[in-house]
Parts: sequence; C-alpha cells; structure tokens
Amino acid sequence: MKIRFPSGPSGPGTSGQGNSAIRRRGIPRPAAFAITAAVAMTTAVPAQAQPAADHADTQAVLNSYQAAAGPGAAVHAGNRAGSWDLHSGTADTGANRAIGPNDQFRIASQTKTFTAVVVLQLVDEGKVELDAPIERYLPGVVDGNGYDGTKISVRQLLQHTSGIPAYEPTNDGANPDGSYALDALVRRALKHPPASEPGATTGLYSNANYMILGLLIERITGVPTGQAITERIIQPLGLTRTAYPRPGDKKLDDPYLPGYLGGRWGPFFFWTNATFTVEPSKFATSGAMNSTEENLTTFEQALADGKLVSPATMAQMRTTVPMRGWPANLRYGLGLIRLDLSCGGQAWGHLGDFLTGHTSGTFATDDGRHAAMVTNAYVNAEGKTTRIQVIDSALCGTPVS
Repeated sequence: MKIRFPSGPSGPGTSGQGNSAIRRRGIPRPAAFAITAAVAMTTAVPAQAQPAADHADTQAVLNSYQAAAGPGAAVHAGNRAGSWDLHSGTADTGANRAIGPNDQFRIASQTKTFTAVVVLQLVDEGKVELDAPIERYLPGVVDGNGYDGTKISVRQLLQHTSGIPAYEPTNDGANPDGSYALDALVRRALKHPPASEPGATTGLYSNANYMILGLLIERITGVPTGQAITERIIQPLGLTRTAYPRPGDKKLDDPYLPGYLGGRWGPFFFWTNATFTVEPSKFATSGAMNSTEENLTTFEQALADGKLVSPATMAQMRTTVPMRGWPANLRYGLGLIRLDLSCGGQAWGHLGDFLTGHTSGTFATDDGRHAAMVTNAYVNAEGKTTRIQVIDSALCGTPVS
C-alpha cells in the first residue's frame, strides 16, 4: 500500500453483479507461475488497438511503460465530449484480451480520496473542524508512545503532516476469519513512535493517517466507513462498478482485471497470479476499495467540478505540501495529489498500489480532461517510463472540451 517513487511515481458497498459464480466468489483460476521466453509471450499478447492519430504519442509512452510493467497496461482518458482508450499487452496471461475501462481492480490508495471526501463533507456539514485536534472526536485513540491527540489536527491527518510514520500493516492481528478490525489496525500502527512533530512543512505518507480518519467517520456518522462512502459518493454518482468491500470479501466482479506478482529478467517473464491473496480490510480506509478506470474518472471529474464538496472546502483540499521522497511535480493536499502537467496547468487525483498486483492512477482537470491508467502488476521499475508520464501524456494529448 505504499506509493513508491524510484525515478518517478511507480507506487492499497455494493458493486455491479458479475456473470460467473466462480469469479463472484473470488476463487481464482489455478495460480499460474509462468516462465516463458519473451518471443513466446509475444505471440500470446493480443494485437494492440490502433489509436487515433492524435493519441499515437500516448500509445508510445504506454507501450514503453508496459514493457517494464505488468503483462498489460491501459489508459482511459478524454474530456467532457467523450473518452478514448489505449491498450498494451494482455489483461490475463491465460487469455488474449486487452484491459477494458470497465474491468474491476483493487484501487489501493486511491481509496484515500474517497475517505477524504467524506471527512470534508462532514466539515461542510459543521460536524468536523479541519484544525480541531483529533482528540476532540476520538478521545484517547491517538495517545501514548510519544503521541498526543490534542496536538494532531484533522487537517494534518488528511495531509500526512501528523508526524505518524509510514505504516504497512503486518499479517498478525487478524480476526479468526482473516479480516482486520479498523480500531485494531490503528492501535498497531501507533505502536511505532512518531517520525516527527505534528505540523511539518513536508508530508510523510502514511496509511495510518487514513485509518484514523476512518475511525473519525464512523464516530461522527454512526455507520461503518464503507457504508458512509457508499451512501455519500458511490450511489449518488452512479458508480455501479465501485465498492468498499466488507471485511472478509476478497471478490472482484466480472469483468475483472487479474493481478500478478513477479517481473521480467532478460528475455524471460515470471508471473504468479495474486488477485485474491490479500484481505482488503487489512488496509481499510487507506486502501480497501475496488473500482474501474471508467468509474474512477467519473469520481475525480465530479470532485474537480465541485459536485462533492463546497468551493471553500475544495480550496482547503487543494492546499498542498511537498512530500518526502516525491518528485517536484507532485504535491499533496487533503487526500488529493496535485500533478503539474508538462503542457501547463495542473491535474488532481491519486495513485494506488496493491500487493495483489494492481498499480494505478487517476487524475482530472478543471477544464474537463481526465485520465486513468492501470497495469496488472505491482510495479517498481526504476529508470523506466513511469505511470505519471503515461497520465501526463494522456491529459496533455486530450483537447479541452
């Protein structure tokens, strides 16, 4: 669930019903560990759809990215007049098909924007104050081991300036059914001492911040965070392919994008199917959700268009800080990443990486352009084309509607 930045960003409800009972139960095909010569894999990859002439540059960037990414990669982009799709490689090592814009996958840390929007809606409703200490809403939760909840604000949790260190949940502490309780995740995260004093001018990305915000949502709304996200965002926007899964629910709805772990060594490919290997509740409000490229662009564009929070709150959401270890063209707001585009202007969105083998990102602009990308592997390709370059190319190659 960490967002990884080697030479550039490379990085964890109810959805629509699927057609396959086997896939709906989240039972994968027999896990495949493929060791295949590159020339053999080439014959298994479907022919790429020929892009329109004005998207050929983005297709080239996508191809370059996919050459060091997963078995496949895709872009869904466009403007208010419509969307277009580009593909490279294959969605499934056992079948020749392109990744589709409606394929469901683990969106990982893109979940943070959904969590942030609910918190900020509570701000708009006067139920939460951004600069109030978290102790006001969660007494005794952020306390001890160097932490003082009276000195950490809601804003600092949203912006990763709380001083809470980067946190990846471990496999211990699960419930008997294999799921994880949100309050238990927070307690385990806070066993790690602070990395800095609250209010730092440079953010330190931490899943723990958004797990605490999940507890805040539950305390204020009186319902599980997944229900709050569903009722406040997913249902009003008609995101029928987006879901906050219940604890213990590892399924993805058809059509879904398999995820792979492994990589490329010289002329060989090494992939193992990891689609259903991680319990989503382990990452909770920092990264548990499932969605599609198409639904995610709808969400990010609705947010950019002011349909989810007030203008005043949006201004707060877009107040950014630099992040430790991140490139200069990315800054973090309140659950939003600001991307400075190579063609001028800015886009707003988030990135996500999940250990099931899904790496993704979605961004939108105020003038109506949007772009989402996904690859079906957990990618750390140092020195190679990055997903941010793919997204930048797609946005800059799309005319303003």
